[in-house]
Amino acid sequence: MNRSGWLFPAVFLCAFAGAAQAAGRADCTSGPTRLPPIVNLRVDNDLLGGQDQGYSNGVQLTLVSPNLRDYTDDPCIPRLARWVNRHLEALQPETFEQQNMIATFAQGIFTPTDFSRADLIEDDRPYAAALLVGLGYNAREGDRLRTTQLQFGIVGPAALGKQAQDAVHQITGSEKFRGWDNQLENEPVFRIVHERMQRFSPNDGARGWAWDAIAHYGGSFGNLATYANAGAEVRFGRNLPDDFGSTPLRPAGENTAPTRQPQSQYTPGAHLFLTMDTRWVLWDITLDGNAFRDSHSVDKRHAVANVGYGVAVMFNRWKFALARYHGTREFDGQKETPVFGSFTISRAF
Repeated sequence: MNRSGWLFPAVFLCAFAGAAQAAGRADCTSGPTRLPPIVNLRVDNDLLGGQDQGYSNGVQLTLVSPNLRDYTDDPCIPRLARWVNRHLEALQPETFEQQNMIATFAQGIFTPTDFSRADLIEDDRPYAAALLVGLGYNAREGDRLRTTQLQFGIVGPAALGKQAQDAVHQITGSEKFRGWDNQLENEPVFRIVHERMQRFSPNDGARGWAWDAIAHYGGSFGNLATYANAGAEVRFGRNLPDDFGSTPLRPAGENTAPTRQPQSQYTPGAHLFLTMDTRWVLWDITLDGNAFRDSHSVDKRHAVANVGYGVAVMFNRWKFALARYHGTREFDGQKETPVFGSFTISRAF
């Protein structure tokens, strides 16, 4: 896919952003649950974990609609989104009390450990980059949430991983990786991610000091990644938000889920969070290599897990989350266990 292939996703995101701005002037924010649209920007980097290998860098922009009456006629989303939704009805939940839609644009970069080698490092993970766009549908009923996300894009040189990493390393003064000529070949990719969550809150939204827990289970299917997963998150702090987690890497964990708090209730708060996720991985293109062409690959481990911890701060319409993640080894012979950090900024309009 060349750069012109991203014209439709770019137009969609621009339209979504324009609708988000217009929503503040329309009736999209009226009523007890019609909160303003939200924009999230997340940056991941393994330098925050003291490494420079594996999942090396990632960035994701997420645009979140207000709570919607429906996915095809609600004026709070642009016409283009409503047209797309008419063709994706099978992914959209029904009969839930609250629902919203998200659009994402993301890039992920994966590298081996030794940056200095230009040859193929057969016993380490492949060089890989993924450039993705996505649509997501969240639906809430009380303290239960279900989310479905469709992502599609490209893996390979067209994902511009080398250019993005070189630019970051030039800014930080780091050494450039020399083996990008060995990266995976261009291949269109997709996946459908579905998760269900249950929130346990003994304080039931009361202000002040509190704790809650969010359990989740689900999976992903596609030639980008296919796995089943389950886990939980625990939070403790002051004025916990009425959402489904503060973990930036989790679906609905970036301030994207519908909330029952009234629009006027932007109470300052802060909390700590601890999260764990386990996966049984059948396919991961960044480890298994290209599905339709011969390429470098490694012997991945099917059972993997990660633990994350961090802090989130809310003030007025802003939310900031800083997290660090530790994972188990993803393939046989991996020299170091993965460690990386993540920083997310969210703004309600």
